[in-house]
Amino acid sequence: MPNFIPRPSQQEILRYSGGRLGIAAVPGAGKTHILSALAAKIIREGWLGDDQEVLIVTLVNSAVDNFEARIKKFFDNPLQALYKYRVRTLHGLAHDIVREKPARVGLEERFSIIDEREAGFIRRDSVNAWLASNSLDDYLDPSLDNSKRDWVKRDQLPDLLDSLALAFIRSAKDRLLTPESLRAKLDAFPSPLPLAELGWSIYADYQRALAYRGAVDFDDLIRLALTLLESDEEYLARLQYRYPFILEDEAQDSSLTQERILSLLSGGTPPSPFGRGAGGEGGNWVRVGDPNQAIFETFTTASPDLLRAFIENNPSIPMPESGRSQPSIIALANHLIDWVMTSHPIPEARTALSLPHIQPVPADDPQQNPPDDPEAIRFINKRFTPEEELEAVAKSVKNYLDSFAEIPIEQQPTIAILVPRNQRGVDVVNALRQRGIEPIELISSTSETRAAAGSLSYLLSYLADPSSARKLAKAYEVWRRDWREDSEKMALVSDVERALRKVGNVEDYVSPHPALSRGERGEEFPSPAGEGLGVREEAEQAIEELSAFRVVVQRWLNAVTLPIDQLILTLAQDVFTEASDLALAHKLALVLRQVADDHPDWRLPELTAELTVIAKNERRFIGFSSDDSGFDPEKHRGRVVVTTMHKAKGLEWDRVYLMSVNNYDFPSNMPGDRFISEKWFIRGGLNLEAEALAQLTALESTSEYDWYEEGAATMRSRLDYVKERLRLFYVGITRAKRDLIVTWNSGRQGDATPSLPLSELMGWWEEG
Repeated sequence: MPNFIPRPSQQEILRYSGGRLGIAAVPGAGKTHILSALAAKIIREGWLGDDQEVLIVTLVNSAVDNFEARIKKFFDNPLQALYKYRVRTLHGLAHDIVREKPARVGLEERFSIIDEREAGFIRRDSVNAWLASNSLDDYLDPSLDNSKRDWVKRDQLPDLLDSLALAFIRSAKDRLLTPESLRAKLDAFPSPLPLAELGWSIYADYQRALAYRGAVDFDDLIRLALTLLESDEEYLARLQYRYPFILEDEAQDSSLTQERILSLLSGGTPPSPFGRGAGGEGGNWVRVGDPNQAIFETFTTASPDLLRAFIENNPSIPMPESGRSQPSIIALANHLIDWVMTSHPIPEARTALSLPHIQPVPADDPQQNPPDDPEAIRFINKRFTPEEELEAVAKSVKNYLDSFAEIPIEQQPTIAILVPRNQRGVDVVNALRQRGIEPIELISSTSETRAAAGSLSYLLSYLADPSSARKLAKAYEVWRRDWREDSEKMALVSDVERALRKVGNVEDYVSPHPALSRGERGEEFPSPAGEGLGVREEAEQAIEELSAFRVVVQRWLNAVTLPIDQLILTLAQDVFTEASDLALAHKLALVLRQVADDHPDWRLPELTAELTVIAKNERRFIGFSSDDSGFDPEKHRGRVVVTTMHKAKGLEWDRVYLMSVNNYDFPSNMPGDRFISEKWFIRGGLNLEAEALAQLTALESTSEYDWYEEGAATMRSRLDYVKERLRLFYVGITRAKRDLIVTWNSGRQGDATPSLPLSELMGWWEEG
């Protein structure tokens, strides 16, 4: 196989000749490469019939392209592999399965699929409808005073219920529960389950909205694919023959439904005319993954235990060699595994990480580990405030960038700052820019997107409430956003903005009565507005500015009757001058047009709220995310990438900063630890998402000992979160090739401490 020298474990994997095989691969082991090589071997050696394909199932769309490119490289003539393999995400595979026989699972021939964004809109509508006619008062902290209680109901509960509904609906669909079957279980259960009732109500309303559109969501696709395979033996047999070999990547993120689909497809393979396709009991199914990198399962249907069980119960080969990191970073990651498995003070957390250890590659490997450099690992054991941590990291990055500024770009290092949450990433971006550093943003939305969306949302907010002097003043600030770097002009902007806030009657400013003209009054504006504005003839600049802005506002108000996308583009022409901002406005206009088409009853307030969500970085903006586009750190040498530890999975950089590794973002269930999912306004510190899912589980239980007990699920969810955060810390460490710098901060309340695993690693490192 050209340009591929397999490592010892890879050589063993390439001796695979059929059946089931589990592979636990460490970070940087080359999972994609070995599956591509195995697919190429199956094709090259003629194990497939003319009408058969190797099926490769992976996690994200970018990996689909990656696999296809790698497989072709194993052939002198790529046409040799044409039509002999199929690479699909699980959603893509489920779509293929359902699309052949939609009527069999109750779908129209031309059913549509809604994306996560539109699913979020529909679910939020269902949440709001529930809140409009129901109460969650029984779960609110009884000590809340009336004003706080009202604020919580208005500003906090919708988001909490939306998150609960998402987890509940996904879990119900993973269990193949329809609203009808779930209703029957609720009716038959001997005691009330209020959170399951809540979840069912939103789920049923959500599914009705999908049915009205003739649509399904991604979770429906997977559920219906499994239902179809289990109910149509002839179709299943046909697919089993079509895909005699199944290779699964990133199997640590598999759900039970995904496992059942692939198990069915690989099981009972008909004998192949070439003698290789049968594969014996269970068929030919190779699963590759790293349970230590399972960081997406909290309140999802994924579980690393599924892959672990598969590896234990079937032939398996570990893939421990990795050429990514220098030996000291490898030693650090391996010590974290050992400490968690043997010494974590919470015994139930000791299964969070597991063997194999990472091993450096052999001496003859073409991708050698960077040379060992213990000095390149730095734990900053200083009690920073959140602001001090930002300043310290930004200063370190600036000094580092300056140190190689004269080196050719191709020789400059790759650099990343990894944070636990998106908002912390936004703070980091701002801190870097204050030092003149322009970072690469790999968070939910870039600052440019947020700024553009925010500017337009302020304008729409005014147009939705044109009598508000405050919103008029904010719209003026947006209109003069390009003056922000000019201190003299900004002084004028401040004066005018202050004057606009004092307008007694906005209409008198926007559309003054003709009788009250400058000629009669000796001033630009009518008396009620002019006196309120405090603008006299001597303030000529302010008067001219107010006059010019009034013309613009009148144009905006006249454009309100346009379709939302045309209105957005009209506003953008007046407030944006950069081509990039205008391009962003065009995409935002398309998004809002789609939203308006899907919600014909929405008016400017609702559409403004959608832009506000994007501006606050609360929702991934389709079209500006690299989640599925295959981000390549090598294309950004000499630049600083800011991203979350979750989004960094699968990537690597020469120098990595890990920030905010404290006991709030990485709790260990020790005294004093707090948990993000336990809201302060919910009684007893209950985690309502966990409690709702526990009530759903109780409905399916056949034993009274598994019935629901309030609070128990909250305690279990703490443990699950602790384990997920241990794996997230491991993922963060193993992104670094040469340099690793770790910091922590004392949190917003000033009482956070270094996380327990960080304290352990700092102590171990100092002793070593």
